[in-house]
Amino acid sequence: MIRELEKIYQTLYSHYGDLCWWPANTPFEVMAGAILTQNTAWTNVEKALERFNGNLSPGQILNLPIEELEEIIRPAGFYRQKSRYLKAVTEWFMKYDYDIDLIKSRSLPDIRSELLQVRGVGNETADSILLYAFDFPTFVVDAYTMRFFNRFPINAGKTYMEVKNFCEGELPRNAEVYNHFHALIVHNGKKHCKKIMDCAGCPLEEHCEKIPV
Repeated sequence: MIRELEKIYQTLYSHYGDLCWWPANTPFEVMAGAILTQNTAWTNVEKALERFNGNLSPGQILNLPIEELEEIIRPAGFYRQKSRYLKAVTEWFMKYDYDIDLIKSRSLPDIRSELLQVRGVGNETADSILLYAFDFPTFVVDAYTMRFFNRFPINAGKTYMEVKNFCEGELPRNAEVYNHFHALIVHNGKKHCKKIMDCAGCPLEEHCEKIPV
């Protein structure tokens, strides 16, 4: 029997298809993007990434004086904090000699716990890095996800970890599924399930109870 969350996933996927997330050329660019997107729109992250002029690498981040890094990432906002977060996560990556396979050889709980000790890395940032940079099967929860579950509604919980654990329990434990579903929820959230709802044409309109939050 297909669970309700899987039905929602299949409905969204049938409507929108593969959204090809996360937009990045390298795993390290995913890591940088996960830091830069904190408390800002992705359009601002893109502006910041463009200012690296194609030279976004661990070595570049570590070698740049902090003032220069701050200036480059200024469009992403909170640039003083984020410049230090970028250096911290890069130093963590350096411990593994920038070896993706070495990181993926670790257990998910261990590597997640380790990432959460890095300055500037919280649950959402850690899971974004683990899922989108390293293909670990860990579900990402963000503001769009919380709004979606409150409105549909599905009793997934109220905290980050409650919602994450619910999704991982209801869906196949598969990084590709988690990747697609998170992207689909965000895309639908921008298109229909906005702060002010725009339900016409939403693929879930017939089933959603449209509870404003």
